[in-house]
Amino acid sequence: MSDRINETNQTIECPECGHHLHVSLDCSNGDQDFFEECPNCCHEFHINLHLDEEHRKLVIKVNSDNEQYY
Repeated sequence: MSDRINETNQTIECPECGHHLHVSLDCSNGDQDFFEECPNCCHEFHINLHLDEEHRKLVIKVNSDNEQYY
């Protein structure tokens, strides 16, 4: 994408307590996985950032850190 957005601000919800958080996401490095901590309940959660260049959109998935993946 030649005119892709490099940084975006999003509001997400903590998967543990439901608290709304404002996060800044830097899209310049492509797909990313990282962890954040909720300032309300102090639980860590996982954020998966995916750039869908074909459909020109940003896909964000937020999961609780205690969820198991198979």
